[in-house]
Amino acid sequence: MGLLSLLIFFPLVGALAALLMRSASAAKVVTLATALVTFGISLVVYTQFNSSLAGFDLKEQFQWVVLPGLHLSYFVGVDGMSMMLVLLTTFLMVITLIGTWNSVTKNVPAFMALLLLLETGMLGVFLSLDLFLFYVFWEVVLIPMYFIIGLWGGKRRIYSAVKFFIFTMSGSLLMLVAIIWLGVEAGRQLGEFTTDITKLYQVSRSLPIDVQHYLFLAFALSFAIKVPLFPFHTWLPDAHVEAPTAGSVILAGVLLKMGTYGLIRFNLGLFPEASFDYAGLMTALAVIGIIYGALVAMVQTDIKKLIAYSSVTHMGFIVLGIFSMTREGLQGAVIQMVNHGLSTGMLFMMFGMMYDRRHTREISEYGGLARVVPLFTVFFGIAVFSSVGLPGLNGFIGEYLTMMGAYQSSVLGSWSYAIFSATGVILAAVYLLWMYQRFVFGRAKGEVAVEHNGHDLSHTATQHIGHAVNDLSWREIVAVVPLVIFMVWIGIRPMHFLGTSQSAMYKLSDDLLQQKSGVVVPVQSAQPSRPMTPAPGGVRQ
Repeated sequence: MGLLSLLIFFPLVGALAALLMRSASAAKVVTLATALVTFGISLVVYTQFNSSLAGFDLKEQFQWVVLPGLHLSYFVGVDGMSMMLVLLTTFLMVITLIGTWNSVTKNVPAFMALLLLLETGMLGVFLSLDLFLFYVFWEVVLIPMYFIIGLWGGKRRIYSAVKFFIFTMSGSLLMLVAIIWLGVEAGRQLGEFTTDITKLYQVSRSLPIDVQHYLFLAFALSFAIKVPLFPFHTWLPDAHVEAPTAGSVILAGVLLKMGTYGLIRFNLGLFPEASFDYAGLMTALAVIGIIYGALVAMVQTDIKKLIAYSSVTHMGFIVLGIFSMTREGLQGAVIQMVNHGLSTGMLFMMFGMMYDRRHTREISEYGGLARVVPLFTVFFGIAVFSSVGLPGLNGFIGEYLTMMGAYQSSVLGSWSYAIFSATGVILAAVYLLWMYQRFVFGRAKGEVAVEHNGHDLSHTATQHIGHAVNDLSWREIVAVVPLVIFMVWIGIRPMHFLGTSQSAMYKLSDDLLQQKSGVVVPVQSAQPSRPMTPAPGGVRQ
């Protein structure tokens, strides 16, 4: 078994082991140990991966279905973009398990097994180089998330789980039809039915433009639902609100990135001409989602719904960068996938910690927390500022690059997309900082104001805040500190991370722009990238 296969399927072994555990504590220990080992394997993959390659590295391939005229292969590999998402997946899984250790109390072995099965599915999606294999892993992800929401969620968990499943499955079926169509076309051109993406890149580009349009839309609809892109976003707030904390963190941190990953890997890669034709539409939907998500977030009283709608806004920036098709835009999209996973994942996890103490999602039920849980207030504030895009933290670099890419894009042909998207940054500051002020600094419910010598003195109704609301435990601090470290690290030294995906994204952008009729790649953009030499500690920069 190769290194990538070990990475994909090791969590599945841990899932079976966790399921066999008789006690909840044993299942948790097995699951955390499995996640830690999986994260370690991903770091080994990173050290073996050559980020200076623009193509795929560490490839593993063998035929797994061989029928007359039908050749389907198990084909996996990694490039700079998928490497970033693999590391995000394995890292967030460890952090999520530590941060939500006591959140689930019923059927714990089954819950832990489903989380590890979910990890196998997500890793398979990011590493598959065969479209049929990709589709299998894409569908595998649906099963554990459906049960995580449906069995361990809130009061409307069944409705939310079914809605999530139907939305995602509907788009997936159209993608399956497109995959089969491409395989049949490959049979005509190459003499055998194949879904090997490296072969389909050439097959798809020889198709008539009207056929490319249909296939582009079939793939794009499936990925737009997963992102989710406006107006296909309506399943997301329900799923986030009803999911348990661990489900919300993984859903926001990793699952949504499967959609934007697919748009880059398959829509841009397979159908470049159709991508040019639909770039304006996709970008317009992204900008609408940025502004709409922010406006709806401003009026939410449920904090999980507010964070969910903020995801619609932030994912819009990623789609904006993707369809700018510039180097800056694509690099910004990749790093923003990571940034959103860190910042929004931390917001959901930290609110989950407070929800375990207070058992309410209403912002109006909180207030005055800064005096009771100062550590929580500081760390939650860092997550908020990261999500706002404060310079010096990770959110800034991603939003800056995506907007700069859209502004400079010759494909979009208008700077108005970048200008309108910038309003999302302003609105994000409005709804996130307003939420933070009410959540931790606002007057607590039951708090009274007393006038004394001209000064307004507030006295907390301790029976409302409750002396039992404790600050972050050592376990919760261990969970949030690594997230803060990466937020600051990406914010001040982004090239340590951008360097990983640089070669792959630069090549994709240059190939796209050179294919577009009448577009000449600017001289300054055609300069070779600076060498990526190992930095101290083995980090490429």
